[in-house]
Amino acid sequence: MKTNISLKDSLSLLPEAPGVYLMYSQENEIIYIGKAKNLKKRVKSYFTKNHDSPKLLIMVPQIARFEFIITDSEIEALILESHLIKKHKPKYNVLLKDDKKFPWFVITDDEYPRIIITRKVEDKNKNKKDKYFGPYTNSRAMYSTLELIKKLFPLKQCKTPRFKDRPCIY
Repeated sequence: MKTNISLKDSLSLLPEAPGVYLMYSQENEIIYIGKAKNLKKRVKSYFTKNHDSPKLLIMVPQIARFEFIITDSEIEALILESHLIKKHKPKYNVLLKDDKKFPWFVITDDEYPRIIITRKVEDKNKNKKDKYFGPYTNSRAMYSTLELIKKLFPLKQCKTPRFKDRPCIY
């Protein structure tokens, strides 16, 4: 659900839900994109607190209006925030402007399935029978999951077999 909000009138109408917010300048330019587990608390904090951060001291007076998008979870908000920052490149967002994407792991549909780690969601279209898991916002959690899978299931872990006449299944 995407909603336009007048800055003056509608701070009290913000939901206590996770989501992403987009801050706009007077020129209707997106100047900042953020995420929150509680949109009401987070967005209100920009206008009710004294800020020590030089970035906020400059940015907050430039905010003319904002929009928000409600998400089902904090993780969904994090992923959406990252996507929107890469798409719009707001001038006050610096940390997520790089093109680093969240990792996924893939269990291939080969005769002897293999696990592949990827950051390219486009790869999903190459082989629709491959199974994708993710995205993982925490790489350590993904690697822990992979270690458990490797212990439980004997999946191929090499790209090509060591011997031509038998598969790699270690």
